[in-house]
Amino acid sequence: MEAIAKLRNVPTSPQKMRIVADMVRGQKVSKALGILKFEPKVGAKSIEKLLLSAVSNWQNKHVDAKIEEADLFIKTIFVDGGASIKRLRPAPQGRGHRILKRSNHITIVVASSEAPALVTSSAE
Repeated sequence: MEAIAKLRNVPTSPQKMRIVADMVRGQKVSKALGILKFEPKVGAKSIEKLLLSAVSNWQNKHVDAKIEEADLFIKTIFVDGGASIKRLRPAPQGRGHRILKRSNHITIVVASSEAPALVTSSAE
């Protein structure tokens, strides 16, 4: 019982976003939201919105289950590099230095800690 949410082309470097992602990896959803709400780093707000989206996706997928009873946690979260925008910055003696404005893609998988009920068929 899991749900996935993806956020693409976030205009922050992947290195900065991975620092925030490492803080919430494996945490319960309620604790992760508390961490992200008060975290001053740049990527915290994007990951917080994405985590709320993943919880909403889980809720839409499992209409009959309650979020409180499901005990959701962040199963996996990873940050991949996206497209880089190339810019030139003026340098001495008429030269130009290249600036890379990096972006990233974030993927969160939220799962419930309770195991789904197994249906056993007895052919007796």
